[in-house]
Amino acid sequence: MNCLLDTHAFLWWIGPYERLSPTAHQAVLDGDVFVSVVSVWELAIKSRIGSLRVADDFCQRITSELVANDFQVLPVELEHTLAVHELSDHPEHKDPFDRLLAAQSLVEKLPFVSQDRVFDDYGVERLW
Repeated sequence: MNCLLDTHAFLWWIGPYERLSPTAHQAVLDGDVFVSVVSVWELAIKSRIGSLRVADDFCQRITSELVANDFQVLPVELEHTLAVHELSDHPEHKDPFDRLLAAQSLVEKLPFVSQDRVFDDYGVERLW
């Protein structure tokens, strides 16, 4: 099964500790896995401002993990950004990264690997 990884799912896959659920783990093993440029952008921002430590050489680490795991990079297309407008309102959830990831999951019809239940409110097929 093909799937799109949430930012934390990507980090948990490449990290030193396996934190994915058995279902999420199997989804990553079984199909083509996509990592959105949105997640890389989010990680770059958080790494740069110091709220997340990814690696000493952020760019090399992210690139090498994408290649080593044979993950495909999902670009942001106009259709994805327009789909954000169609997402239901969620008063407690305004994270623009998450909303764009949800839109990509819906537009591309990719199940979304995420522990975060808020995505259920957007109608994505969430795997966990």
